[in-house]
Amino acid sequence: MIKTKDDRSDAPHLPRSAPIEAYGKGGFAFDDMSHRGSLLCMPDAMWAWPVTRPEQIDRISLQRVFAAANSIDTLIVGTGTDVWVPPRELREALRAVSVVLDAMQTGPAIRTYNIMMGERRRVAAALIAVP
Repeated sequence: MIKTKDDRSDAPHLPRSAPIEAYGKGGFAFDDMSHRGSLLCMPDAMWAWPVTRPEQIDRISLQRVFAAANSIDTLIVGTGTDVWVPPRELREALRAVSVVLDAMQTGPAIRTYNIMMGERRRVAAALIAVP
């Protein structure tokens, strides 16, 4: 796991967004760093994300997204190797704060996130690590 200098669990692993350079073997590489486990990429920081299965994705696991909804237009969800249909309640809750949810497997999610970031779009990504 990437550590910040104060190593608090509420501190971001990277205090800004960055494109994902590689993924697999249970983690991600970005900004010349690596992280083991799932990752929540916000417009202003990148965080460890405790989700390991799509069924764990809910308002609580996406709390940071809801808190920052005024700076996000699209949330890309990478569901690992599984195909996942987000529950209606979650889609409606995100729509209520003007965030569009787009779920896909982690590989395509990373590619989509990187393209949208490159276009300077207001995007966040919740990415489940793949083996």
